[in-house]
Amino acid sequence: MPDFVSDESPGRDAPPDAPPDEADAADAGTGGREPSRPRTWAEAADSTLRRAATFGDIDAFHEIVGRHGPAMLRYASRTLNDRGDAEEAVQDAFVAAWRTLPDFRGHSTLRTWLFTITRRKAIDLVRRRRPLPVTDDELLERAVGATPGPSVGEGSGFVEALDTALAALPESQRSVWLLREVEEMSYAEIAQVQRTTETAVRGKLARARAGLQTMLEGWKP
Repeated sequence: MPDFVSDESPGRDAPPDAPPDEADAADAGTGGREPSRPRTWAEAADSTLRRAATFGDIDAFHEIVGRHGPAMLRYASRTLNDRGDAEEAVQDAFVAAWRTLPDFRGHSTLRTWLFTITRRKAIDLVRRRRPLPVTDDELLERAVGATPGPSVGEGSGFVEALDTALAALPESQRSVWLLREVEEMSYAEIAQVQRTTETAVRGKLARARAGLQTMLEGWKP
């Protein structure tokens, strides 16, 4: 997996070091002082990492990258259907996260916030490389025209056939399916990522499942 963040991450300077025994400002209510370090960042909760990274601790942010980067890359890879594009989207997401951490208010989990940024960066990447937008109806028409038959995947396997089917779904349906079935997010978390309601998420998921079942009919026993 690529190293998404360097010690020279752009956009925000690290503040001066605080004393090593200083209490966690957020927990102690001391008004914005830098939190103390745990023995190892690997043992720290996401909230602790987020507070430390907000104060410019690059090691804490590297732990965030290592902890959440693989899932973000997995999600972006299947959303964009291209590993290189996915790496670029996740790179952009982590750069944006580093720059905007001071603005994060904790209304969602750190994981949900990172996935929201990743989805936005993936969409931005598609728009930059495809000037003419493609509507959901057009994508559905393409899915019908490219529906895999029983021979799809022979010699390459079910995973490749699934990727083909996922690529044929509208982006919003594909995103919901991946977040629910692969990343095992709750409906509430997915609604936060998609900036929509839980009812809308359930509807998109139902349509995605129906579409995949139709396209993967040949793989049913």
